[in-house]
Amino acid sequence: MAAADTNVVLRLLLEDDDAQARAARAFLRSKGPLFVSHVVLAEVMWVLSSVHEFGRADVSDFVEMLLATDGFELQDPLAVKDALDTHRASKAEFSDCLVLAIARRAGALPLGTFDRNLGRVDGAQRVGPKTLR
Repeated sequence: MAAADTNVVLRLLLEDDDAQARAARAFLRSKGPLFVSHVVLAEVMWVLSSVHEFGRADVSDFVEMLLATDGFELQDPLAVKDALDTHRASKAEFSDCLVLAIARRAGALPLGTFDRNLGRVDGAQRVGPKTLR
């Protein structure tokens, strides 16, 4: 098994650059399944939502697809599934849900946050009077 960085995963998902998509597919065929770390997953989801303007449901669908695809081995898939469930049930961003899921699995709750949306999720606690979003 080898690992993939953010751009390799994005090329495999989006196929928006023919040469890079072919190279990424060849890498997957020769080295797969590809390990996807939490950092890479969070970056991929940020790029999809912020740069490519995918909606929340699309982001959730991509995470679900990565969990179900044999070609990818996600870091701590139970935490990713937990983050996916939280993302679908809240207004919090996926990366924030992933941070919360990791903290939950580490037994390190509550997760302190200034983020208003994340602060509404069970296991998170808003800190201080000023909040983001």
